[in-house]
Amino acid sequence: MAPSLKPFNFKPKFFIFFLLVLSLALLFLTLSLRPLYLLETSLRNPKWLGIASKELNGRRVKIGLVNVGDQDFGELYGLRDQVHVPFDRVAGDVKWGDLFPEWIDEDQKWAAPRCPDIPMPRLELYEDLDVVVARVPCGHGVVEGRKGVRDVFRVQVNLVVANLAVKSGLTRGDIDQTVIVVFVGSCGPMREIFRCDDLVEHGEDYWVYRPDLRKLKHKLVMPVGSCQLAPPYAEFGKERWRRYISQSTPSSLNYAINKPREAYATILHSSEAYVCGAIALAQSITQTGSTKDLVLLADNSITSRSLQGLRAAGWKIKHIERIRSPNAKKNAYNEWNYSKLRLWQLTEYDKIIFIDADFIVLNNMDSLFVYPQLSAVGNNRVLFNSGIMVVEPSECMFQTLMEKSQTMVSYNGGDQGFLNEVFTWWHRWPRRLNFLKIFKEKNEHEIPANVYAIHYLGVKPWMCYRDYDCNWDKLDHHPFASDSAHRRWWEVYDAMPEGLWGYCGLTKKKDERIRKWRKIAQKKNLSDGHWKMEVRDPRQKMLVDL
Repeated sequence: MAPSLKPFNFKPKFFIFFLLVLSLALLFLTLSLRPLYLLETSLRNPKWLGIASKELNGRRVKIGLVNVGDQDFGELYGLRDQVHVPFDRVAGDVKWGDLFPEWIDEDQKWAAPRCPDIPMPRLELYEDLDVVVARVPCGHGVVEGRKGVRDVFRVQVNLVVANLAVKSGLTRGDIDQTVIVVFVGSCGPMREIFRCDDLVEHGEDYWVYRPDLRKLKHKLVMPVGSCQLAPPYAEFGKERWRRYISQSTPSSLNYAINKPREAYATILHSSEAYVCGAIALAQSITQTGSTKDLVLLADNSITSRSLQGLRAAGWKIKHIERIRSPNAKKNAYNEWNYSKLRLWQLTEYDKIIFIDADFIVLNNMDSLFVYPQLSAVGNNRVLFNSGIMVVEPSECMFQTLMEKSQTMVSYNGGDQGFLNEVFTWWHRWPRRLNFLKIFKEKNEHEIPANVYAIHYLGVKPWMCYRDYDCNWDKLDHHPFASDSAHRRWWEVYDAMPEGLWGYCGLTKKKDERIRKWRKIAQKKNLSDGHWKMEVRDPRQKMLVDL
C-alpha cells in the first residue's frame, strides 16, 4: 500500500511576504543601477549629440574630439566615425604677457615683431569633420568671475577648434559645409572667438554653436595676440578677404558681395562739455572724404539746441538711457561711462568704429572697418585703449555685457577697465591710429607726421584760447601740452561751416579759469613762455552763458 502523502500546508501570508521582499530587492537593485545606466547613456549619447544631429539634418557625421579623453564619452552610440585630434600643448613658459606685450617694434626698425609659437594640429588631416567637440580649460582652474580669464592654453584650445571648423567647412568645393561646434564641461568658449549670435543651445554643461564660418575665418587671420600688428587686411593663406552673404540656404552655390553696414559712432552723456568736441570730430571725419554714417548716442542731458548743431555737423542722433558704472564713485568723471555699452545695441550696423568725442581724425580711416571685434591700440601692459575701437553690434552681446557688469570688476571703475576684462583677446592697431597727446620727453611735444587720429588728453582745445595750448599754463599739465596738436584741432574748426562755430564758444567760467592759470604761470615765470603771448582769440570778446 502506497504511503500516504501529507497535504501541502500552504501559508498565503508567508508567500505574500516573500513576494514583497523580492519586489523590494529588485526595486532597490534597479534604482541602484539606474544612475550607472543614466551615466552610461549620458556619456555615450549626450544631449548635445541630438542637437548637433538635428542641425545637420540627421545625417551620419564625423566627430573630431579636442582635449577630450576616452573617459569623457567612450564610443558614442551609432557613431563609429570619430577621431581624436592631437596637438602639442603650448610651452609652459609662454605667459599671457608674451602674447600681449606692452610694446612692440611697430616700425620694424630692428626686426619684425614675432609671436610665441602656438602649436596647431595638422589641419590637412581633418578636412571632413562635421562636429568638433572640445573641453575648454577654465584657466588656472578658476571659472571666469570678477576678472577676465587670461590663459594661454585656453586660447590654444579655442583656436584649435576654430581652425578645425573653418578647415572642414570652407574647403569642400564651392559650398559652405555646415560644421557644428560643441564645448563641454564647466567652462565655455571664448566669446571673443565664438559669437553668442551663433549659439544654438546652452545646457548645464554644454554649448552648441553653428558658427558663421566666414566670420570665424576672419578671426583666424589675426595674430594670436597683440605681439604683432593686425594685418592691414584680413588674409587667409593667400586669398584676399571678401565679405559674403548666403543667398538663400547655407548650401547655396551663389554668394553675393554684400555692401556692409558700417558707421563711426560716439557718445555724449551727463553734460554738454563735449558737444563742441563731437562737432569737430564729425567734421574731421567728413573732411577726410569718408562717406560712412555718423551715429551719436545722446542721453537727455543734451539740449535741443546742441542736438541741432550736432545734426548739422553730420551726426545721426540716437537717444539712449545712460548706464551707471557699478564701481565708480558718485559724481566721479567715469560714473556713467558704461553708457558706451549701448554701442552693441546699434544692430542696424554690421560694424562700428567708436571714437571718443575728444578726438579729431586727420586721415581717412575707412579701411579700419575690415578688422574684426575687438581691434584697438594698446594702452599699457596687456590692455587696450577704448578711445577708438572696432565693435560688432549684437543684442545678445549687449545682454552679456550687462550681466557681466554686475560681477566683473573694472580696474579703473570705467568702461575701459571693464571691456579689457571682457575682451581679453584683442587685436593691435599701430599707435598712429590713436595718438595719445601725452609726451614723456621734456623737449618733445610735436605730433608725428604719420598720425591718423589725435586723442586730446588734458585740457581740451575748445576749452583753451586758440592762440596756444593752455596745458602749458599748468606745470603738472606740461606732458599734455602740444602747440602742433592744438593747431591741428583749430584747422578742423576753421574748415567747418561758420554756423557751427557758435557751438564752440568760451563760457565766462572757462575764460576766468584760463586767465587765472596765465597769471599763476606768469608769477612762476614758467620757462616755456606761453603766458607772455598776446591773446587774439575773438571768442574772448563774445563769451557765452551755458
